[in-house]
Amino acid sequence: MSDARTPTFYVLAGFFALFVLFLYGPTLTVLILSFQGPEGGLTFPMNGVSTHWFGVLWRGLGVVDVWAAFGRSFRLGLVVTVLTVVISVLAGLAFRRRFFGSTLIFYTAIASLILPSIVVSLGIALEFRIFDDFVKAYGLGGAGFQSSMGLFTSALGAHLTWTLPFGLLVMFAVFNRFDPSYEEAARDLGASPWQTFRHVVLPIILPYLIGVALFGFTLSWDEIARTSQAIGGPNTLPLELQGLTTTVTTPAIYALGTLTTAVSFLVIGLTLGTGLLLRRRRLRGASDAGKGTL
Repeated sequence: MSDARTPTFYVLAGFFALFVLFLYGPTLTVLILSFQGPEGGLTFPMNGVSTHWFGVLWRGLGVVDVWAAFGRSFRLGLVVTVLTVVISVLAGLAFRRRFFGSTLIFYTAIASLILPSIVVSLGIALEFRIFDDFVKAYGLGGAGFQSSMGLFTSALGAHLTWTLPFGLLVMFAVFNRFDPSYEEAARDLGASPWQTFRHVVLPIILPYLIGVALFGFTLSWDEIARTSQAIGGPNTLPLELQGLTTTVTTPAIYALGTLTTAVSFLVIGLTLGTGLLLRRRRLRGASDAGKGTL
């Protein structure tokens, strides 16, 4: 059998290379241009290499408080991550047992993935505006009430419509393959339902929970379409970044893009590292247990 490459292989390899370049080329371009010299502009060729524009970013970009927006997005991402993990686990446990309306609930939750993001955003905004009108009409919000829309209300709901379906799909797949004999063995040994979950189920599904958490944070951190109409207060970082593209005409905007991308990669790296560490500890524990039985 010959191992020679056929012409088809090189055609497909070239096509894949172009695809990768198309996918990551813009990010790489922004990364490179963010290190322009002090006299550099928004395009090539580069006029020197420096970290000048990161210093400009650190001092602030005009009337926009970038670091406040950074903090808002980070806090929102953490809340979305926790809620996505908790709700996904509880839903996965619930769907292990058939109940009336489970199929309808499942498809209703997953339908959010195929709905246009801007439609979801407009729907959430309309819902909160109707609620605001109701509160104001009946004087339930007090004299200082302005709007129920905000970072941890309307924006949080908008982000959960995006992150929860991914978390649910992951946990449904995990529990569909989960061997119930582990739980039966724990109950036979006298474990309560909580002890069974804490000491048996949770350690087994923990690597998958880390993946769900990664989905939750990264999707929330980068979300813009579903937040654009739903948020009623100060903007998140992606919305501020979108607004800055029309006002900032220096590579400082590229420095901000590089920073947000670095945060995403940092979260991904920490998540993968945690998963590998847990897997290594699990294998080491299994090896020690095997040696103890010899």
